Amino acid sequence: MSEKKQDRRRGDWARFRFSVVGPMLAAPPKRGELRGELLELSQKTWKHPLTGDPVHFSLSTIERWLSAARHQQHDPIAALGQRIRKDAGRQRSLSDSLRMALRGQYKAHPSWSYQLHADNLQILVDNDESLGEMPSYSSVRRYMKTQGLTKRRRRRGPNSPGARRAAHRLEHLEVRSYEAEYVCGLWHLDYHHGSHKVLTRAGWQTPLLLGMLDDRSRLVCHMQWYLDENTETLIHGLSQAIQKRGLPRALLTDNGSPMLAAETRQGLLDLGIVHETTLPHSPYQNAKQEVLWAVVEGRLLAMLEGVGDLTLDQLNEATQAWVELEYNRKIHSEIGCTPIQRWCEGPDVSRPSPSTDELRRAFRAETSRTQRRSDGTISLEGRRFEIPSRYRHFERLRLRYARWDLRSVDLLDPHTDTILCPLYPLDKLANADGRRRPVEPLAAEDTVDEAVTPQTGMAPLLRQLLEEYAATGLPPAYLPQFTADDQDQEETEL
Repeated sequence: MSEKKQDRRRGDWARFRFSVVGPMLAAPPKRGELRGELLELSQKTWKHPLTGDPVHFSLSTIERWLSAARHQQHDPIAALGQRIRKDAGRQRSLSDSLRMALRGQYKAHPSWSYQLHADNLQILVDNDESLGEMPSYSSVRRYMKTQGLTKRRRRRGPNSPGARRAAHRLEHLEVRSYEAEYVCGLWHLDYHHGSHKVLTRAGWQTPLLLGMLDDRSRLVCHMQWYLDENTETLIHGLSQAIQKRGLPRALLTDNGSPMLAAETRQGLLDLGIVHETTLPHSPYQNAKQEVLWAVVEGRLLAMLEGVGDLTLDQLNEATQAWVELEYNRKIHSEIGCTPIQRWCEGPDVSRPSPSTDELRRAFRAETSRTQRRSDGTISLEGRRFEIPSRYRHFERLRLRYARWDLRSVDLLDPHTDTILCPLYPLDKLANADGRRRPVEPLAAEDTVDEAVTPQTGMAPLLRQLLEEYAATGLPPAYLPQFTADDQDQEETEL
């Protein structure tokens, strides 16, 4: 199985397990009710994340998933993923002498395919018992790929990236009013097109209001006006809400492109936030947010009707003052108290907010690129980035980046989500001075390259074929063509 398929399977399993225990993190069961809910989940029929077949999971299995997710507060997705084998990346079936022989063979013939290397290595093993047993073709191929012994061929450019899409579960339930049981158990997020224009350098523009609302307390976590409805503004506002109020357990949005963007989905997964989307043509599912927009239009914007040259900064300052000093402190007719009072009373399932840098790193899309072997670069959003030479053996690179901020592009480990190093844009002017850094070693074995003697002469496989052909005693199966020089030489001998 290829590394790309293994990474996809590991991610599918982690997301599936999180979909099973995620609702229990957003709404923890009361004391004494945990076993009952686990038993109910164990009796359900689930769709296998890889095959799609119906499958059941035992109570102890689901309990183990829940325990792992609880112990990893900031990244429960990583805790629910499949563990990496301790011997991953090590080819124990290849002896030291066999590795030396294979590296010497590659040093002499870097353009050979993996199969041709394995076939010729088989001849060496048959003729030299000190090399040990011949490993399988897959072991030889895996070792060569992990050590950067890839076939050297000219590449015309990186392949088109494949975007990773996560499946979104749609709830098919009857229409009922609902309310989250816990503070930060569910947040609502939506955009609103305002009715009041603002004056900008480009002229008069109609701003959009981005708001986050806690379902139980009706507290406005954050509210800010923007000139564009895109992923960048959504992440900018949502990050401020998290830093103000903490990490929620679930987030409900519509199916707009900023909400379904790769950066948004990946960030919510990394932060352990269950992302729920409303059903198509069902605005009533986000009715609490629609009621909030009516209050904004009826009170906040109504008080700004007399302001002639209203700017975006003035509008945002007025919005912050109105939210914190009036809306969050005014008695709400539905809950019978102020939002800030119900927020403080709880019960609360929020988590501490990560740092600003951690939030910025979380809300980035994950993609993959093929490294160009000629100069060790990849193309991302129309710009070319350099890959450190110690990672030149990576054929397929996993990257994390935000489309609006290419100043922060990180290279991920191919098996885990660990950040290996940041990537920087290609600077052709700096490279024109002719100075070059030495190639960094891939592993400790690379230090023996200088002691390896490249093979010379005829390849072992062809040499064996000639010996076997000569042993048959048959004449060569071809007739040589006599030339004029051959005839003159024959007459001279006579």
